[in-house]
Parts: sequence; C-alpha cells; structure tokens
Amino acid sequence: FTSLRISSLNRHVKTHSDEKRHVCHLCLKAFRTATLLHNHVNVHTGTRPHKCSDCDMAFVTSGELSRHKRYKHTLEKPFKCSMCKYSSVEASKMKRHIRSHTGERPYACDLCSYASKDAYKLKRHMITHSGEKPYECYVCKAKFTQSGTMKIHMLQQHGENVPKYQCPHCSTFIARKSDLGVHLRNLHSYMAVAIKCSYCEAVFHERYALIQHKKTHRNEKRFKCDQCSYACKQ
Repeated sequence: FTSLRISSLNRHVKTHSDEKRHVCHLCLKAFRTATLLHNHVNVHTGTRPHKCSDCDMAFVTSGELSRHKRYKHTLEKPFKCSMCKYSSVEASKMKRHIRSHTGERPYACDLCSYASKDAYKLKRHMITHSGEKPYECYVCKAKFTQSGTMKIHMLQQHGENVPKYQCPHCSTFIARKSDLGVHLRNLHSYMAVAIKCSYCEAVFHERYALIQHKKTHRNEKRFKCDQCSYACKQ
C-alpha cells in the first residue's frame, strides 16, 4: 500500500492492528477507527445521513450509497478483472472473483480440510460441525442447516401448502399479502423509541433486530457463583 497523504497511510496501518479503542456507548462493541464507530452508532439511532439524489433511499455510510447508485441507477461496474471479461460493482466481489483464477482459498476450517474463497461460505460450513439448524420449515417445523435445503424441502414436501409471500428482510414466508403487511409493521418498521435488550445494554429501533440479537445470548451463562467457578443460564 502506498499513499501521498500520511493520514491515509495511518488509516491503512490501522487495518493491520487488532487494537479497537473506539467503544460504542450503547452496546460496548469496539472498533478500530472513529469513523467505523460513528457508522455503527448511526445503525443504533436509525440515522441515515447519506441520501440518494435519484430516489428516496438513504444510507448509514457513503459506501452503501455508492453501491446502491451503481446497482440501481448508474449500473456502473468500475472493478474489472484483468484475466477475463468479468466486472463488478464492488471491490470485495472482485477480490472473490480473482480467487477463482488463482485458486486461493484463504478461509480455512480449523476442524477439517475445508477451505473457501469467501468468509460467508466458511461460516455456512462451520454449521455442519456445530450441528446447529437455524432454518425452520414454516409448515412442519423441520429444521435445516442451510436456507437452500429448507426451501427445497418446502417445495418437495408441501407443494401448494407453501406460503407464497416472502418477507424481503428475513426468511419468513407468509400465506396472505395482508399478513405480510402486518409482519413488516410489527417486526421491521423503524421505532422512534428504542427497545433495550433484557440481557445487556444494547438498544434497537427494530423488533426483528432485537429478536436476532437476543439469540446471541441463548447459550450465555450470565449467573455466576461468587464462591467458585460455577455459572448457569437461569
């Protein structure tokens, strides 16, 4: 990495450091830079300062706005592969694409020989080791490790009984359009008054985000004995 400005170099050097001095006062999550913290706090408060000049959408970061404009308005793909005709809206997608040429798989499982060219696929793979089944069929309540497997199950096993309206914000399927509207209002609409997590200090302006956050506390042993190392959930 080279730069004409010392400030850019200093900012880049921070990406190599594990030090996270900037702490969110709402949920205590820590970040490497003040800019990352500022963007994070905007998510808590619902502030979206970066407004699109072509439509009514607004975003937390300038990067999100740039991606939106390229996907929805300009259709520009500035990142071009030097080895083939592929081009991309995002630099991160280009990085993943280049690995299909080089064969590089930097995301390796520490439990088996599996390795992936992107972090998401490794995360999905790790579920096969943990035995976790986060995806549930809304008809018969069968559980699956991957969303794709669940969808195939629903089509094969339930056919016409499968609800046809899918929420655009989560994996919920709903039978009637009117019920989808209720679901969106109850779980995904922005609330001016934030709701605090009952387990920690985090606050949320959307019920669905709170529900998903509470799942992170599912296996937490919050109650600790002050006489020995014993801890439990209840």
